[in-house]
Amino acid sequence: MFDRLDGIEKRYRELEALLSDPKIIADRERYQSILKEHLQIAPIVETYRLYRKVKEEIEANRELLMEEDKELKELAKAEIESLEEKRRDLEERLRLLLLPKDPDDEKNVVLEIRAGTGGEEAALFAADLFRMYTRYALKRGWKVEILSQHPTGIGGFKEVIALVEGKGAYGRLKYESGVHRVQRVPETEAQGRIHTSTATVAVLLEAEEVDVEINPEDIRVDVFRSSGHGGQSVNTTDSAVRITHIPTGIVVTCQDERSQHRNKAKAMKVLAARLLDMKREEQRREIAQKRKSQVGTGERSERIRTYNFPQGRVTDHRINLTLYKLDEILEGELDEIIDALIAYRQREALKEEGLLVEARS
Repeated sequence: MFDRLDGIEKRYRELEALLSDPKIIADRERYQSILKEHLQIAPIVETYRLYRKVKEEIEANRELLMEEDKELKELAKAEIESLEEKRRDLEERLRLLLLPKDPDDEKNVVLEIRAGTGGEEAALFAADLFRMYTRYALKRGWKVEILSQHPTGIGGFKEVIALVEGKGAYGRLKYESGVHRVQRVPETEAQGRIHTSTATVAVLLEAEEVDVEINPEDIRVDVFRSSGHGGQSVNTTDSAVRITHIPTGIVVTCQDERSQHRNKAKAMKVLAARLLDMKREEQRREIAQKRKSQVGTGERSERIRTYNFPQGRVTDHRINLTLYKLDEILEGELDEIIDALIAYRQREALKEEGLLVEARS
């Protein structure tokens, strides 16, 4: 690890020299490229230099332990303990800084939630999950825009699709994909029996034009009148849009807007996200074969979390984390779970990169 850090610091010094070269300054494009690299590795170099400074201070205090002055030796001993803790923290930070960055972590996401097994209770749970993620997004200052929804008559969702816009949205939400299970007594259950229902969550990257190219000849667009609960028409014009991607068979329907144009734009956004996800899924399978372990497989069929109402607990099965904070979590207090998932994945990534070797028992 420290050989790598020495090499990065050497490169940093080279970049500093280039940034002060008049020829480089005159070449705007090259200057911007070098500046970008300089900014990217600056946090690593700054942390590494601080790490070395702390090590030097530790060595200086160790020399004081050789002194005969007992009070001085005690002060040095206490200082060494404090500095050693700081050194360990900096070393851990350096390991994380050396991990390859996921360039997609800062991007927006298309969040899809669908009712699974459990009938109306599953639809109500899907609505609970959507509310949970919406509240979490608002706490982080993100914007949530519903792209498509298929509500049920008593406040549930057969399906709801939303765009979540904000810095770090994908990096925080990407481990939420999978099957979420709820165990509770439905309001319609007279006997008070606990039912188990499920909802599936898919977190897709918002596709940009450079990510996915959709050939107009590959899609079929159908328009029809929007319908509400029970199938009744809620619009007198053909504003609802159904887009079928012929090569893959993906179908996206949007009828929330009164404008056919806006419904088509939203449907295209969802279609592009799903096509990008298919493309990335192929890449993920190849990577997964090389990895010894992961935080889940990302498969839609994988049960990742249980929300148990009678016990007031939430359990994430991938990392064996159980929190007795059901109410808070459903109100959008998700950071404790998400932080634990990220920390687990970082630890696995450190092992894969050879930056962490666990002690054998």
